[in-house]
Amino acid sequence: MVAKMPSSRWISASLLVLLLSLHPAVHAFYLPGTFMHTYSPGEAIWAKVNSLTSIETELPFSYYSLPYCKPPEGVKKSAENLGEILMGDQIDNSPYRFRVNVNESVYLCTTDQLTKDQAELLKKRARNLYQVNMVLDNLPVMRFTEQNGVTIQWTGFPVGYNPTGSNEDYIINHLKFRVLVHQYQAQGDVVVTGEDGVAMVESDRKSGFQIVGFEVVPCSVRRDPEAMSKLKMYDKVDSVNCPLELEKSQAIHENDRITFTYEVEYVKSNIKWPSRWDAYLKMDGAKVHWFSIMNSMMVVFFLAGIVFVIFLRTVRRDLTRYEEMDKEAQAQMNEELSGWKLVVGDVFREPCCSKLLCVMVADGIQITGMAVVTIVFAALGFLSPASRGMLLTGMIILYLFLGIIAGYVGVRVWRTIKGTSEGWKSVAWLTSCFFPGIVFIILTVLNSILWGKKSTGALPISLFFTLLALWFCISVPLTLIGGLLGTRAASIDYPVRTNQIPREIPEHKFPSWLLVLGAGTLPFGTLFIELFFILSSIWLGRFYYVFGFLFIVLFLLVIVCGEVSLVLTYMHLCVEDWKWWWKAFFASGSVAFYVFLYSINYLVFDLRSLSGPVSATLYLGYSLIMALAIMLSTGAIGFLLSFYFVHYLFSSVKID
Repeated sequence: MVAKMPSSRWISASLLVLLLSLHPAVHAFYLPGTFMHTYSPGEAIWAKVNSLTSIETELPFSYYSLPYCKPPEGVKKSAENLGEILMGDQIDNSPYRFRVNVNESVYLCTTDQLTKDQAELLKKRARNLYQVNMVLDNLPVMRFTEQNGVTIQWTGFPVGYNPTGSNEDYIINHLKFRVLVHQYQAQGDVVVTGEDGVAMVESDRKSGFQIVGFEVVPCSVRRDPEAMSKLKMYDKVDSVNCPLELEKSQAIHENDRITFTYEVEYVKSNIKWPSRWDAYLKMDGAKVHWFSIMNSMMVVFFLAGIVFVIFLRTVRRDLTRYEEMDKEAQAQMNEELSGWKLVVGDVFREPCCSKLLCVMVADGIQITGMAVVTIVFAALGFLSPASRGMLLTGMIILYLFLGIIAGYVGVRVWRTIKGTSEGWKSVAWLTSCFFPGIVFIILTVLNSILWGKKSTGALPISLFFTLLALWFCISVPLTLIGGLLGTRAASIDYPVRTNQIPREIPEHKFPSWLLVLGAGTLPFGTLFIELFFILSSIWLGRFYYVFGFLFIVLFLLVIVCGEVSLVLTYMHLCVEDWKWWWKAFFASGSVAFYVFLYSINYLVFDLRSLSGPVSATLYLGYSLIMALAIMLSTGAIGFLLSFYFVHYLFSSVKID
């Protein structure tokens, strides 16, 4: 649903904008990821069709897997970017012809007699609520339904339907299109980017009509197949109203022939071309988004108050008293140490599985960087929803190139823990393999399921090799370069020495992991409302384009994760628990546990239409990838801030 434009081509667009800005007589504007078409009256436009989708199965299938009319020149697939393929999109041409500003009702085709398999497949797709996704001038078709006096907007139209109280299934075979057009007057030069993402300048654009809306009313109409089959494609037929009587609708039966027709009505609109996506991106529930942000702000201020007390009333007071004493008093105080001061000789002792910790922190920083840059670009409008797949493509490219930062962070943390650069290559290599390897394993399992179902969501073998090539040729080398830079960066020295014999940790009334797991509820509290909208966008086919809200929520989430991890680290040090490394990571990273539980809750209560173990497996697999990414990201943020806090705390006091 986002733009098909390689990042390297933004350079050409920027240069063209710069050149036009130097020309004083030119009035120019730039619309990223889009191409404004102006059509002459009577000019033919051909609609395209995407994969059939269903919120009940989440398994996309090709449009022509059903016995629909095919274009006279044959089925041709449109070029797809990496994101579109990963999302299961398969965009084909269609026989639906639209002549600009010409109202008409035309015949399309009459199928051969339906075989038993074709009839059963049509019934199955209709009962599973499959939708036909049609696109005209890059606008998805939209339909409106009335439910309990409320108008609901949908994209796409159903394959068929099964009326309540009827044993018959009916196919949608007549479409009443309503195309909104805006009359455009040419004004100067325009910088645009075409469907292939190439920037271009259009001088003296012709006046004409621009498509600013695409709506449909789907109908099921029984026609005489013998009489209709004598017509040729695009011959005129009489306009019809959608019949309310079932006996006048087209039922799906074996050996039946189905006639497909459609009619087009053009309506002039005051909507301008740059605003034509507003109807799709109309933000519902703005108050809920603001409530989410206010809720997050309350959590931030609450934790900030605790941090304020720790720093100013406890830590700072102790340090001030210590600094004001003379040497004899300091020596006496050292003998009477309590709380966090007692673990001074163990606080920087190497944690268990230190290499894994470095790898997870590095991957977390890489994921965080990818998320921040993507959301910023989307919030600024650079990732247009008019070009499907660009959001996912951009995220993958960013992740690959941010490997250099991951390698640097992972090796830098490794050097700090070990005190030497020895073994940095294995750290950098594991950093480049850890998260992508887990994702690759999960996707392979899910893909084998999709292959078995012959879904268009299944990734072709060629794409697997493409992803492996991108990973091996870009991500791995950049991660190793980042690791090399990490070995040459200034070392971070510990402010205190580590004792040879580890100090015994006192027994606690409650296990420390319980406190760490409970800490994840606070970051989750800042995230769960926005998480609902994101899950609805992914699984219910809704557009999500409130990236401004998402950026604010992400900013607050980073703050809360840092505060939670810092407070938990201080609490563990105060009870003489010097094994804080992993606890600092999971104090904020445990939010992923609640995200996964919420995903299960969403599956049970909000995706009740989702049917079958295959659909549930796909959902849980993708949710697991999301939870893992959130754990690494939030855990890395909490760990690095906790490390800075501990380093600052013990560097401010001199204890022998």
